[in-house]
Amino acid sequence: MTTRTRFGIILITAPVLAFALVGGLLGKTMGGQETYPHLRVFDDVFSLTTGNYVEEVDVDRLMHGAMHGLADALDADSAYLTAEQTKLLQSGAAAGPADVGLDITRQYYLRIVAARENSPAAKAGLRPGDFIRMIGSEPTREMSVWEGMRLLRGAAGTTVKLVVLRGNAAEPHDVELTRETAPPAPPAPRLLPSKIGYVRVPEFTEGTGAALRRAAEQLQQQGAKALVLDVRGTARGALEAGIESARPFVPAGTLAILEPRGEARRIVSAASGDGGVTLPLAVLTDFGTAGAAELFVAALTGNKRAETLGERTQGRAALQRLFPLPDGGSLWMSHAWYLTPAGTAIHERGLQPDVPVPQPDVEFGTPAPAGDQTLEKAVERLGSRIAQ
Repeated sequence: MTTRTRFGIILITAPVLAFALVGGLLGKTMGGQETYPHLRVFDDVFSLTTGNYVEEVDVDRLMHGAMHGLADALDADSAYLTAEQTKLLQSGAAAGPADVGLDITRQYYLRIVAARENSPAAKAGLRPGDFIRMIGSEPTREMSVWEGMRLLRGAAGTTVKLVVLRGNAAEPHDVELTRETAPPAPPAPRLLPSKIGYVRVPEFTEGTGAALRRAAEQLQQQGAKALVLDVRGTARGALEAGIESARPFVPAGTLAILEPRGEARRIVSAASGDGGVTLPLAVLTDFGTAGAAELFVAALTGNKRAETLGERTQGRAALQRLFPLPDGGSLWMSHAWYLTPAGTAIHERGLQPDVPVPQPDVEFGTPAPAGDQTLEKAVERLGSRIAQ
């Protein structure tokens, strides 16, 4: 490649790189450093690569790799999208109507955050923490969460093959799942012994808050003196739905704080009429508790309305938007995130439970052990409180 050609490529790609860098792609690591020294280093790396690599370099592939690398350095929910992927997203044709019930994140490979109850993925034994090495014939090593979710979706009745790794197992497992459509699952209440109500919250929707209020009232009429709210493996729903669902339990105070990049924080507070449910609460969490469920938990614990038991949550509390690029591609990038009522970050950190209860390891193909230590511990602690 001649010097003149290389200079032309730099002139074309520099605006894209400048947009990405100045827009905040390296904001978390650059701190107060200037942007231009990093661009000079990139120029040096580009020159060394195109001039010294053992064979002729595909410049388009090199630049796409650089863009993917920049986005990968941010968080699991941010991604560089090619021009083709951008068109799919903007056209609304990026995902099919049916799925296999998986929510995923990115950690070297794509990794399962949660498998929706009674979904094809759950019935196949897939669990939070499993790694997806391949979707169909596509390896996930360099695949974004956005692309992974697109490939998992499709027409109802169609199948998708996954190659899955669990824990330290050396051998992967081949799994074939049939896509299906499923309506939103409402909270499911039942009365436990010792006058304690239990409500499983499988996902958060616009109506979840009202449904939780009705469930609490129903259980209270049946004699419940306390409530266990189970959001283990709950990763679906708009972030705002998680905050709104906390209103029946919090009479006053800050529910959440939204912090956009370069703008003032926005405080979401309890309003008049909130807080009708006054029963003592315990909330069950695990690695699969993500997104809206985390904001729900943070609102309750941040206002001292609940004790949490289980495992650390996932840490996904950011909002994404599309930033178009001159080449037709785009950045699907986190631009704002929610904080706890105390102002601490949730995104990529998660929420630590008040009472840690480790979940048992289960080998692939082996049913989970009987019993539920986390629920039993919650019942024990709530029982002590209502007996006082």
